[in-house]
Amino acid sequence: TMASYSTQPTNAEKAVKARTAYSRVHYKNTHEAAAVLKGMTVPKAQKYLRDVIEHKDIVPFRVHTGGIGHHAQAKKWGMAQGRWPEKSCRFLLAVLQNIESNAEAQGLELAKLKITHVSVQRAPKQRRRTYRAHGRINPYMANPCHIQIIAEEKPEQVKKAAEPAAPKRRKPRLTQGASA
Repeated sequence: TMASYSTQPTNAEKAVKARTAYSRVHYKNTHEAAAVLKGMTVPKAQKYLRDVIEHKDIVPFRVHTGGIGHHAQAKKWGMAQGRWPEKSCRFLLAVLQNIESNAEAQGLELAKLKITHVSVQRAPKQRRRTYRAHGRINPYMANPCHIQIIAEEKPEQVKKAAEPAAPKRRKPRLTQGASA
């Protein structure tokens, strides 16, 4: 069966797709980390994720900001809040590795591939239990996610040739007493 994506590339021959479903990695962290990747080239995205894992760069948290601490590194992104969600970055790197393999199979140049679509969606929660005082039991839920990435090879922007300017024609002035 054909895997469903939330969008389709404009030119299928010049695009690569990769996805993962039911990934056991926090939805919120992955959503924030993936949002940064949109618009980057694939090699740049891979370098960025590796830098986050090594704490050389940060993932700015823009949507899920409750309880997220302020860090100086986030200033680079025009934000105050940020984290280094290593597990999320590893999962995203795995999807990008798949994009890289698919690009190689399709004969596309990796450096020209720009990430045009990134989608992280909530998957069904996974249930465990934790034991509390006085014989009670509380839920201990996991929040997995589905990840989709589409990268497209963008055509080079060609500058339009300057057309010779047509001579400007003056409007004739109205003579005294005439009406328009």
